[in-house]
Amino acid sequence: MLLAIDIGNTNIVLGCIENDQILFQARIATDRTRTSDQYGVEIKNMLEAFGVTISDITDCIISSVVPPVFNSVKTGVIKVIKKQPMVVGPGLKTGLNIQVDVPSQVGSDRIVIAVAALATYKAPLILMDLGTATTIEVVEPDNVYMGGVIFPGVKISLDALTSRAAQLPGISLDKPKNVVGKNTVDCMRSGMMYGTAAMIDGLVERIEEELGHSCTLIATGGMAKFIAPLCKRDIILEKDLLLTGLNLIYKKNIRN
Repeated sequence: MLLAIDIGNTNIVLGCIENDQILFQARIATDRTRTSDQYGVEIKNMLEAFGVTISDITDCIISSVVPPVFNSVKTGVIKVIKKQPMVVGPGLKTGLNIQVDVPSQVGSDRIVIAVAALATYKAPLILMDLGTATTIEVVEPDNVYMGGVIFPGVKISLDALTSRAAQLPGISLDKPKNVVGKNTVDCMRSGMMYGTAAMIDGLVERIEEELGHSCTLIATGGMAKFIAPLCKRDIILEKDLLLTGLNLIYKKNIRN
């Protein structure tokens, strides 16, 4: 059984995979102050909560975009499963032809998602991850990774707005009733939700104009299920791309 872990800025996604089936998916809050012992205990407890014992784990793969947390999680995992995890990064086979200025600067989660999407969908693809940041990446035929777009996620934008504007309250990110709000909360909610959807629609249109062709659109991440339905374009929702991609990369680099 493979333990797959993706360390994000807000959450650490982990799950166990056996015979290409995701047995469970869970999230742990990313905390830069936690020690390796704390992460080890939390991961062990999470596994046990889903009925997985340490002896069931045959190997582990980790991707991370949070360097200060990576070492603590990796060390915690080693203490728990007594194995060195495979780490997504330079040197691993992914099957992607990464055509950006500095390939090593591409976030490992971006690579993982692209690998997962290509296993099911045919390029050209526009992949969107709506989490702490909203990222858009382009994959062309022959698995060519072209680069993409990064802008603040919905929650970061909302936090910035409420912290800088004294009279604007904190709000929940529910679906707005209308685009034109009739009170402050509805106006903010519309701006955050429809504003992000409109930004995605506009960026997709510009990307496709630049490429000269249309693409299949795929979205993942915590906010995807709320934002994608508000977009004008048809967007496929895929919630398991991270764990699926980690499993695929592990299999491409499996240690015998």
